[in-house]
Amino acid sequence: MKWYSLKSVDVLSSNEITMEAEISPDSPWFSGHFPGEPILPGVAQLAMALDAIKKLDRKNLRILSVKRVRFKQVIRPDDKLRITVTPHKKDVLSYLFRVTVNGELASNGILMVEEL
Repeated sequence: MKWYSLKSVDVLSSNEITMEAEISPDSPWFSGHFPGEPILPGVAQLAMALDAIKKLDRKNLRILSVKRVRFKQVIRPDDKLRITVTPHKKDVLSYLFRVTVNGELASNGILMVEEL
């Protein structure tokens, strides 16, 4: 079972994918990550972006590197997230990603991936 639940997945004609997700307070990511003040770690946000890329490309991929990643806002249990991924025009295996919470930017950057 996934550590988050998908509420919707939309693929647009421009090869952009948007996933709406929610993370339960009992997710293992919150366990031990600032006890008493749980927040979603950045690595979990990158994992969600990678999941979106996998849905877009339908390939088994892994993260090769990250570029220009910015974490702007804290994500807490039960927050409603929107993950948007778009292929980067400069490289076939790089993707721009954005994670928003309640309409506000939480994180963004570029993921470079490789096929397994």
